[in-house]
Amino acid sequence: MLPGISSMSAAAPAFSSMLGAAGSPATSSALSSTGSQGAAPTPFSDLMTDAVSQVNQLETQAHTAVAGLMSGSGVDVHQAMIATQKASMAFELALAVRNKAVQAYQQVIGMQF
Repeated sequence: MLPGISSMSAAAPAFSSMLGAAGSPATSSALSSTGSQGAAPTPFSDLMTDAVSQVNQLETQAHTAVAGLMSGSGVDVHQAMIATQKASMAFELALAVRNKAVQAYQQVIGMQF
């Protein structure tokens, strides 16, 4: 396997655990509902709403950690850096998903019947 592909395939579980660590049960329920055949699938709009709220939650946690670091209320530098990197990565992932969705929409609109 190519080194770039193997590192990307190794990063995929990290992204899902990062989003799952945000404390939202919607991610685990969405994964279990798509994996089981008897349950109704979760609507795409609900998945996107949950993802945006998770990104917002990570941004809020990062803001709180940085504010705690600046005020000297016992937040370590590494905790603030980890929180800001989680928020940054989640935002970049959400932005990439949005760009792909817009690109797919534009391709559908451009189709000729």
